Amino acid sequence: MFLFEFPKLLAYHKPCTLTERQLLKNYTDGVGCFKDTLPSELLLESMFLSVDPYMRPYSQRIMKEGDIMIGTQVASLTAYFGLLEVCKMKPGETVLVNAAAGTVGSVVGQLAKIGGCKVVGCAGSDDKVAYLKKIGFDEVFNYKTVKSLDEVLHKASPDGYDCFFDNVGGEFASVAINQMKKYGRIAVCGAISQYNDSVPQKGPYMQMPMIYKELQMEGFLVTRWNSRREEGLQALLKWVVEGKVKCHEQVTEGFENMPMAFIGMLKGETLGKAVVKV
Repeated sequence: MFLFEFPKLLAYHKPCTLTERQLLKNYTDGVGCFKDTLPSELLLESMFLSVDPYMRPYSQRIMKEGDIMIGTQVASLTAYFGLLEVCKMKPGETVLVNAAAGTVGSVVGQLAKIGGCKVVGCAGSDDKVAYLKKIGFDEVFNYKTVKSLDEVLHKASPDGYDCFFDNVGGEFASVAINQMKKYGRIAVCGAISQYNDSVPQKGPYMQMPMIYKELQMEGFLVTRWNSRREEGLQALLKWVVEGKVKCHEQVTEGFENMPMAFIGMLKGETLGKAVVKV
């Protein structure tokens, strides 16, 4: 469910019981207990590294050349809190999600189905469309091959959309906002269409549909709900165990291929979560 991979445990300060040693073996492929480490210290080796879209705007806004990039995003929690707390979805409503085959979008759609909603998603390849249908999306389309985004959104849900979980921004959001129902809610999670822009995009502008449809649009960061992290994890793990939430990881082999994996992810070449096996 895109949470994390267990790192390899190289050293663990003892004493530990036989039972504790067996637990360590189960999770770390059997690493012994060493006495030459300091009390309460763990020595870890990364086995998988994450590449995420947010790294691009984060590095542009906050970091400078030479800084160390850290990746701690838990995408399933982003979907969980964004859908429940920002979109405030209700059973029987219609939810629209773009970049639906990505890390966050695929979980958003599945959670919306669990919540009793109709789900419409879009993706950038026929393979991704097939995958989304397989995991339960009601309507899915390839935005790269449709002639009119406005027409395909209307056909998928003629009555409009109650909730829009936006991972893309740009032209898609400008078109989709006109398809919202009155009092609709929009969760702005990402803007991947703009992450590589050197010059800011210009309109069209959203004020008129926002006013006349009395829409609510809210940007968010998942860190807002850090105090409820355990609640989200427990709910998500339960649905994974029950088979209600499925995930797909696209693994790139070799640390030296991380730039390729990152660029490919930004180009839309990734299905599900992109990780690099180091």
